[in-house]
Amino acid sequence: MKVVVLGSGVVGVTSAYYLARAGHEVVVVDRQPAAGLETSFANAGQVSPGYSAPWAAPGIPVKAVKWLMMKHRPLVLWPKPDGQLWNWLVRMLANCTEEAYRRNKGRMVRVAEYSRDCLRDLRRETGIEYEHREQGTLQLFRTQKQLDHVGDDTTVLDEYGVPYSVLDVAGCIAAEPALAGVRERIVGGLRLPGDETGDAHIFTQRLAAITAGLGVTFRYGTTVTGLRTEGDRIAGVMIGQEVLTADRYVMAMGSYSPLMLRGIGIHLPVYPVKGYSITLPITDPAMAPVSTVMDETYKVAITRLDDRIRVGGTAELAGYSLKLRKPRRATLVRSVSDLFPRGGDLGRASFWTGLRPMTPDGTPVIGLSRFSNLYLNTGHGTLGWTMACGSGQLLADLVSSHAPAIDPSDLGIERYRGVLEAPA
Repeated sequence: MKVVVLGSGVVGVTSAYYLARAGHEVVVVDRQPAAGLETSFANAGQVSPGYSAPWAAPGIPVKAVKWLMMKHRPLVLWPKPDGQLWNWLVRMLANCTEEAYRRNKGRMVRVAEYSRDCLRDLRRETGIEYEHREQGTLQLFRTQKQLDHVGDDTTVLDEYGVPYSVLDVAGCIAAEPALAGVRERIVGGLRLPGDETGDAHIFTQRLAAITAGLGVTFRYGTTVTGLRTEGDRIAGVMIGQEVLTADRYVMAMGSYSPLMLRGIGIHLPVYPVKGYSITLPITDPAMAPVSTVMDETYKVAITRLDDRIRVGGTAELAGYSLKLRKPRRATLVRSVSDLFPRGGDLGRASFWTGLRPMTPDGTPVIGLSRFSNLYLNTGHGTLGWTMACGSGQLLADLVSSHAPAIDPSDLGIERYRGVLEAPA
């Protein structure tokens, strides 16, 4: 079959790779001049199945109010007349229950654990290199209250057999020796040894090259203006005056997916949550992180790449704005300079922002839409890099009518159906 994939971020490219492996003729369309130039470009660098959890959790409404009052706040909300935003927020708040949290975290861990396994297989098959490390994630707690609530996450980790260790200060320093110099700032941590790190941009670009070698066509610099429908099918993708046709279509445009789908009557509850990162060269390897350290207080990830430190975080609800805001940089600087003050050169740090496609329940949307030949692979939020390979393999199995390795039944848009979809 001929399949058109819309989007060449890490999710779109992995989808194309697995579709090509399944024997399909694949065309990837993207407005950018190359793969991985938007949200995949400078993310936090984590492949963190063990850290996969929805933002919608018990106690989050109260915490959110406190975060909004912090100088270095992890959450930023720009009040404005945006119906999509307020709709999304109401639905997210509805998921802030114990039952919903367990259900949603279970879904996310299932996809993320599978994805980590798919990534390892892909690495063996292709020999792809992307500055990856396999040394786990350390979720770092600065307060006793944070440490006391670690059981909220470990219960679900136990249920899914995800290995972890709850560490005291000495254990944290054993995992990340550079923390020895700031031991008075931490009380403990949760270590997830199965997590990995790597540069998502390098991975996406190199996998795109491998995928092109499998016969996939990449049409870069090409803006999609709409989808054409005929009855219950997609009849083509409109690119200016051209209509690109195929047997199957895959929507993998991240935060821009709902804008494109709205034109054909699909109301996808994905909102662009803006994130920021800084990347700084390492000055003293012994004083830099070994892998990823999650600063629980500021919700910031500090990740070791080869000769750089990537610091990512902040959830800014500001629509589709890509404006770089200095206060958001200050939060990232505060976290990394507090924990790894001698690790890197902040004077030479680059600053970046991207839009993370978030669903209100945290789970991506993977599967068939109400159109019989349109599949969705989007809404991965902050975990697109973590879930990319598993999502791509699952998507390819569904398109190919193969039995998938994991249960996809609660991952599709059906979980919103009746409320969010309207006739075209």
